Amino acid sequence: MLYQQIARNKRKTVLVMVGFFLLVALIGAAIGYLFARSAMSGVIIAGVIAVIYMAVMIGQSTEVVMNMNNAREIHSASEAPELWHVVEDMAMVAQVPMPRVFIVNDPSPNAFATGNNPEHAAVAATTGLLQIMNREELEGVMGHEMSHVRNYDIRLQTIALALSAAISVLVNFAGNFWWFGGSRDDDDDSAGGVLAIIGSILLIILAPLAATIAQMALSRNREYLADAGSVELTRNPHGLISALEKLKGAEPMQAANPDSAGLYISDPELNAKHRPFAHLFDTHPPLDDRIKRLEEM
Repeated sequence: MLYQQIARNKRKTVLVMVGFFLLVALIGAAIGYLFARSAMSGVIIAGVIAVIYMAVMIGQSTEVVMNMNNAREIHSASEAPELWHVVEDMAMVAQVPMPRVFIVNDPSPNAFATGNNPEHAAVAATTGLLQIMNREELEGVMGHEMSHVRNYDIRLQTIALALSAAISVLVNFAGNFWWFGGSRDDDDDSAGGVLAIIGSILLIILAPLAATIAQMALSRNREYLADAGSVELTRNPHGLISALEKLKGAEPMQAANPDSAGLYISDPELNAKHRPFAHLFDTHPPLDDRIKRLEEM
């Protein structure tokens, strides 16, 4: 089951890359058509931007994500003994290398994992998590994060994050260029030209939404598997159940980075406080659903 999931995630990585690159190409074509009447030139520019973001994120994903979340690395057990030893134990049980360990200074309890592969992974916990979780609960949380590392979920999310960032750059460029009068004056007055312009504008507007929904779908599906993986590593579903119960009452993080929200064990902006009719746009499954599945185990 485990190795099949890792293989599926590797295949998903390829599919995510293809899907996001197609979206990037379509946005580039729309921008090129709107501002230069050359869809191909826009595709080339968009492709270059996407490749740059991919190279940066794959090569330096840990540094980029940790800087986005203002995380501080600890280098020895003396700085945070319980967190260090729990991460060490979970890595040993999961049979992956010991990841780098970071702490985010935020009173809201949360944690996440990132990196390109298990050999270059990192985990982070907030100060709030370390304050309210006992050893058993902390093991459940870190077992969850180590499952993301072991299952190659971290690579999948890194690629999705990089391409979403590239899409945001392209859309912001198009919006600023349009605002400052960068569109051509010799617009095509034909019905086909007008429809093409309208379609290009709609694509640019809706592209970030499409990218966000794709990221959220990936995040929701990964969370259930990581919860099950935590139980496999700790042999104790009650630790994670208790931890998730505490997360239900947590306040949103003070300075959560929305682009990396899907990495966290619980939605850093909403936690259990989901808005009505918004589950399609949640980065995580409802905590009650996750707890129910764990109780059934």
